[in-house]
Amino acid sequence: MENLNPYLEHFRKLIGQKLDKTPSMAGNWLAGTLLEIDKGVIRVAYTVLPVMCNPAKILHGGVASLMIDDVIGMGNFVAGSEYLMTSINLNVDFLSAAQIGETLEVSAKLVRSGSNLNHWDAVITKDSGKLVAKASSNMIKTHVKLSELEF
Repeated sequence: MENLNPYLEHFRKLIGQKLDKTPSMAGNWLAGTLLEIDKGVIRVAYTVLPVMCNPAKILHGGVASLMIDDVIGMGNFVAGSEYLMTSINLNVDFLSAAQIGETLEVSAKLVRSGSNLNHWDAVITKDSGKLVAKASSNMIKTHVKLSELEF
């Protein structure tokens, strides 16, 4: 029988819901909808709002990076570590523009899980399947236990 991860079980209950009450205030501002979560895999949908755009009225690269970083963070939260992990890098390639009103899907996959470092790959895609961005990130273990967080 699988060991139950209380954080994974909590997030599974949020599938199909708006993510506006998570430990991430920035993620709550994005207000994505959780589509899938499991150990090492996560998918979240976002709608591009005007406040998320640059002066050209397309998705701001910083907001796209925030979407990716937050999704990876949530995925890492349920990956099985006793400790909170934080990004030490985020490499993003912006490949096409996203317009106001478009729905985007951010999906991330855990590529390597180590005792101190986890490596993730992620992509942002449009409903059409067109790639908006691709990224990779490394997360490092902190000294903060997940059990010490108010969550």
